[in-house]
Amino acid sequence: MDIIIYGTHYGTAQRYAQELSKRTKIEAISFENVQDINMYDTIIYIGSLYAGTVLGLSKTFKKMKDASHTTMILVTIGLSDPFDDQNISEIEKNISHQISKEIFQSIRTIFHFRGAMDYRKLSFGHRAMIKLLYSAIKNKPEDTLTAVDRAIKEAYNKNVDFTNFQELEKIIREM
Repeated sequence: MDIIIYGTHYGTAQRYAQELSKRTKIEAISFENVQDINMYDTIIYIGSLYAGTVLGLSKTFKKMKDASHTTMILVTIGLSDPFDDQNISEIEKNISHQISKEIFQSIRTIFHFRGAMDYRKLSFGHRAMIKLLYSAIKNKPEDTLTAVDRAIKEAYNKNVDFTNFQELEKIIREM
């Protein structure tokens, strides 16, 4: 049995999960509703990035008893460039701290897709955090900015949507 699990605050990871579900006929559910993670042969986890962590990842995989018999694909959804090597390295380092070494090493593939953000719909805490980050980087020279810095500058006080459902074909080919 296969499952698509997603973790999202504002809906982009859910949109990706639902579109993948439509294309594959695999059920998509929120990490908050997962009853028994150990019953699945294939788990595709699609999680939004918040302050360097994948939403719900730790909570979901903490319940896993044995990862050796499960095919796992992880998809992160964020605003920053998913092709920037430094960005990918930082994301994957953070993922390795969120889950056990055994589970991290059992992940077949990790994909990084771009998401969306409507600044006006962010919680007060998320808006405040982004405002602080923006204030710290707004005057930095462009060539010193990280992928995350560039994404914050690009999205600050705006509604941006980089969602690209064509990226889902990568997951389908991997399955």
